Formats: sequence, C-alpha cells, structure tokens
Amino acid sequence: MPELVIDGKHITVPDGATVLDAARAIGIEIPTLCHRDGFAASTSCMVCVVKDVARSRLIPSCTAPAADGMVVESETDEVHAARRRALELLLSDHPADCLGPCETVCPAHLAIPRMIRHILAGDVRAAAATARAALVLPATLGRICPAPCEKGCRRGLHDAPVAIRLLHRYAADADLAAGDSVLPEPAAETGKRVAVVGAGPAGLLAGWHLLRAGHAVTVLDESDAAGGALRYAVDDDLLPPAVLDAEVALIRRLGAAFRLGTCVGQDMGLDDLTAEFDAVLVAVGSLERTDAGGLGLPAGKQGLEVNAETHATPQPGVFAAGGCVRPRKMAVRAVADGAAAAACIRGHLAGETVAAPGRPFTTRLGRPDADELAEFLATASAIARVEPEAGPAKGLTGGEAAMEAARCLHCDCRAAEDCLLRYWAARYGATPNRHTGPRRRVRIFDRHPDIVYEPAKCISCGLCVQVCERRRERLGLAFIGRGFDVRVGVPFEDSLADGLAEAARECAAVCPTGALALKEEA
Repeated sequence: MPELVIDGKHITVPDGATVLDAARAIGIEIPTLCHRDGFAASTSCMVCVVKDVARSRLIPSCTAPAADGMVVESETDEVHAARRRALELLLSDHPADCLGPCETVCPAHLAIPRMIRHILAGDVRAAAATARAALVLPATLGRICPAPCEKGCRRGLHDAPVAIRLLHRYAADADLAAGDSVLPEPAAETGKRVAVVGAGPAGLLAGWHLLRAGHAVTVLDESDAAGGALRYAVDDDLLPPAVLDAEVALIRRLGAAFRLGTCVGQDMGLDDLTAEFDAVLVAVGSLERTDAGGLGLPAGKQGLEVNAETHATPQPGVFAAGGCVRPRKMAVRAVADGAAAAACIRGHLAGETVAAPGRPFTTRLGRPDADELAEFLATASAIARVEPEAGPAKGLTGGEAAMEAARCLHCDCRAAEDCLLRYWAARYGATPNRHTGPRRRVRIFDRHPDIVYEPAKCISCGLCVQVCERRRERLGLAFIGRGFDVRVGVPFEDSLADGLAEAARECAAVCPTGALALKEEA
C-alpha cells in the first residue's frame, strides 16, 4: 500500500486510492465540483488541484493515483491561487445571478424570489416567515417602504417591476390575520444579556436577531409604546398602530422584555446598563449633540462615533446603530443597520472577531440582451402589473397577489444555497468578473414538471449523464458537440421532460452549479 505525505502529514492508503482520497482520510479539505464519490471522475473543473512536489507541477487530486513516496502540497498560497484561478475561469462563463437583482439591492437582503415562490405555491405562512426573517416588520414596512428593491427588478426592463413591497405586505398581513405566526426556533440560551436602547426599527431588528442567537434581550425606550419613528412620525392612515402592535407582539413572543417609559441618560445612565448587561446597543434614532452627551458617548458630525466595521463605540461593550449614528431616510436601512449591529454583538459576546457580515457572494448576469430577456419572460405571466383594486390602503387580495407573483422572472438561482461553485468561490475569494469576454447566452428550459435547466451554467462534469445511464433513462442526457462547443442536452433535440422521465430529481441533486435545479427549491 502506498505511503505519501500531504502537507507534512503521513498517510498510508489502499492500492488504487487517489490523492484526494488520501487527503480526505487525514482531514484535509480539497474543493471539488465535478467529482462525486461513487461516480467516475471527469477532471472538468480543475478546482481540486494540488502540487506534486517532486515533479513541481499541479495535478488534479481527484484522478491522480496516490503513489509511494509522493510528497504533496495542498494548503499553500500557490495551490490556493491556482484553485482561485480555476474558479474564476468557470465564473467568467457563468451568465447567471446567484441572488436575484432585487435581493441584492434590498438593504435588508430579503430573499424576494423565494418569498414569491411560496406565494405562488399558496404557502402564505412560509412567505411571511421568509419576509420576517429579513425584515422582522414586513407588514409595517409593506406600508411605508419606498421599495428600493423594485429598482433592481429585471421585469422592469420589459414593462413594470413586480410589486414586491405589496407582496410582502400581503403575506405578512395574511399571516397576522390567521393568528398563528410561526416564529423561528431560538438557539440554545447563552446566558448573556443585552440591553437595546431604543424601540425603533433598528433596535427592534437587533433585538429579534439577538433573541434568535439565544441571548436575553431587554428593550428600553422613553416612549410608552414600542416603534419609535414608525409610531410617532408616520400617519395612522398609512400605518395603522394595530399593524405595528401586532408585529411588536411577535418580538415579545420570541422573548423580548420591554422597559418602556425609561429614558436612558436621564432616568438611568449607560454605566448602569453596562453593569447589568453583557452588552448594550444604542439605537435611539436621530440625536442632537446634547442628547449624545447625556448618554456619555462622543458625537461626530452626523451622530455617535462608532467603528464603521464593528458598530462599537469607544465605551467597551457598547454598540450603536441606526439614526443615532447616521440619519436614515428609509426605515429599511435602519432595519439593515440593526441586523448588522446584532451580528457584531453576537461576535463580541462569543469572544470572536467583531465585524458586520459582508454581502453574500453572488455572480451577476447584468443587463440581458433582448433575446435573453425573452428567455426570462417566457417563464412568467405576461399580464401587466397588478394594483390593488380596493386601493393602496387595502393592499392586494389573495387572488391579486397570486397574479402579481406570477409575473416574477425568478432571476435568482434556485440552488444557490447548495451550489458548490458559489460555495468554493466564496471560500477562495474568487472574483466573478476577473476575466471578461464573450460568454454563453442565457437559455432557460422550464417545461419539465420538476426541474429547471439552464445550460449556460453547466460545466460539462457529466454527473447527470452518469445518473441517467444508471437509471436506464430511455433518452436521458448526453454530451452533444465537441471541444469548446460541447454541451449537455437531450439526444435528438427531444424535450427535457422526455429525456428525464425518471432521473430528473437525482440529476438536480448531483449538479454542482445549479444548472439543473428543482422548481420547488426555495
């Protein structure tokens, strides 16, 4: 049996084992896209390269036989750079969006296409849960948000953007009316306590996310009711207090304690809070310099002085977010601030590096040409934008919401959460637009009852072809063409439904790039 050394570790493996097998046996993680255990290797992605030190060259670990006396390097700058280069070359010919353009421009990163798919499926509770996971106050924001997300909606290139704000309002309203809103299951209790000063959008959002992380949260506010500017600066006709009350009640249900009618800086000081709590978040809205002085925190030109990356103030254990740091014209931006500050506080309480989460990795198609836009439009309803027949104050009915949801082009990748190309590109810091030039054209085959096929995402790994052979599909999938023009398709130009009569779901499960994805996958 061959004995080899990988990154200084000795390992003996059975005859016939590969370098990848040997690395995995000693806990060294090597990225793979085209390789799956139990399938024949194709060496089509070159993301699994390692360095054969004796020959001073890079080799694909998924097919390289483990040889006696071999010395291999895996976790070096040189190897990582080669893997990153392979990923970037794949990304350069991957015309697709991991996340929908609407989601990428939403300050709170609401998973909009996923929410809309839930509405289309008639699962209003799931749609509301998706909206609440990002917005926490989806019914409230559904009435007052200027909908920056709609500026990113690709449907707007054709007629009018999808009415995203009205849709998350509809889902949240229906969920609240049903009276059985499903709340997320909090993590195990940490024993840590956090004070949130200010019950406006930033404070409420931060409290929600800290509760989900298992921390005990107490929200303090000088007013007698929670909501901040949402309650006192918005007309009741636009935002009925009952709607805001219902959403605040869900935050109470999740476990938040409220100390209302308490003015920090007058009734008590920050020092009192830092003595009682493990961390404090100041989210009191717009501040005058005198107010900042009452809190005992230094103020800059716009608001409280904080580290832009960590939301930390100069006072240990005290953080700040929202309008008291920088004036916010949109509540959804305060919402995003509160979520980011909560992430920083979680890191602080866990003794980890404190930093706000970065933007999730996504590739971007950009502006499609007319033929590509037609591919998207063919998957959606052709009707014009649906407006509430009963007027804006009433919102969409269930039927209207379903019709409007059907206009969505679903520009996102349904398999984004499981896409290995996206996962490893993020891990290795790959830049999607490092290499530019001609790319494949967007094609969307969505007539199959279970899956969607986007051939321009395919890296020709052949895993789906092997699945079809094993399942003995009558037609199945095959490599069509030669060289750079090779593609995977159904033989004889038959339909995808004919080609994948039995193995569609298995093919989607092994696809490493989301080229084949389940339709119902959120």
